[in-house]
Amino acid sequence: MTQAKGFISADDHVLEMPDTWTSRLSKAQWGDRIPHLAEGPGGAQHWMVDGRRLALPGVAASGATQPDRTQEPQRWEAVSKSAYVPRERLVAMDADGVSRSVLYPTVAGFAGETFGRIEDPALELACVQAYNDWIIEEWAGASDRFIPLCLVPLQTMDVAVKEVRRAVAKGHKGVILPAFPQHLRKLPHINDPAYDQLWATCQELGVPVSLHSGASTEMQYPADPTNSRVLAEATEAITRPLSSIGVVSNFLISGILTRFPRLKVVFAESTLGWGAFVIETADYHYGTFRLHLQGYDLKPSELFKRQCYLTSWYDGTSLEHTVRNFGANNVLWSTNFPQTTSTWPNSQQVIASCFANLAADKRRQILWQNAATLYGVNA
Repeated sequence: MTQAKGFISADDHVLEMPDTWTSRLSKAQWGDRIPHLAEGPGGAQHWMVDGRRLALPGVAASGATQPDRTQEPQRWEAVSKSAYVPRERLVAMDADGVSRSVLYPTVAGFAGETFGRIEDPALELACVQAYNDWIIEEWAGASDRFIPLCLVPLQTMDVAVKEVRRAVAKGHKGVILPAFPQHLRKLPHINDPAYDQLWATCQELGVPVSLHSGASTEMQYPADPTNSRVLAEATEAITRPLSSIGVVSNFLISGILTRFPRLKVVFAESTLGWGAFVIETADYHYGTFRLHLQGYDLKPSELFKRQCYLTSWYDGTSLEHTVRNFGANNVLWSTNFPQTTSTWPNSQQVIASCFANLAADKRRQILWQNAATLYGVNA
């Protein structure tokens, strides 16, 4: 086992390689529908998936590794190897005091939404399985400091559950799911009983479900089109975590947590500031609408404490407020590497500031104990 020290970063991203799918999917069968890099005007490159150009601001979302964080790389050769080479990522983690890193995708979508848009069920499954195999073989296989999470094909829950079981057997520690599948293509709302088979499987296997913010642009306030690119991206960075407000509210009221009391749910890149407000509001309206008469035997705050996690990487005052009102059991910390908003390489200084007024036991819980327990790793 690799020696490591520091904290567990509960939300980081891998950048998939240009050959992640081209080396695993049949060119004869799928042709240019396979996810690949394409040349654009002026020498810039972009990702193409099933005939669609991805809306990434370049070939990556790795601004933290660039000389100018507001300038994403436009060609692959400009991307820092720490974004896509495991051994280089370990060096970046060591520089930032990160013990282990929970990995989310980039090209596949922060919540796998890229493949959720694919109408062809065979291609969707092939892309999902290629990613799930790649991250196990190339990342988890390189170091036990990487904590892989699997993607899910959304075509039917029978297929989804089969892939979750296959992926977890290979070593995946959690499941990534888009919170708004109905925004991707003709799919049922996440509250639909069709998903019960998936919730039951994750509960049975003891793996958490992660819903990452930013997977649905429809849930974010659109930037002023007259703004500069930098201002537009700043607006997106602010509103992306806030799009999780509706997701958390829905899970507290939907009945999913009540029907599956051992299911764990992570709201990734959520931040904390709005969390206490949403939970307090949900409790108030639990009484207003007499939800105990609708089969809810626990208040939303009790459901949240039992099963849910918020994830942050810079909240200070909000962290103290959350812990004071709801405890430290439901908070995860991260660096959000290598995105522009990451605290890397200054995460230790940020932690020192944000956690200055928290007791040592609360600090340990949030920085590594919660994540170690949730993902079943040796802290």
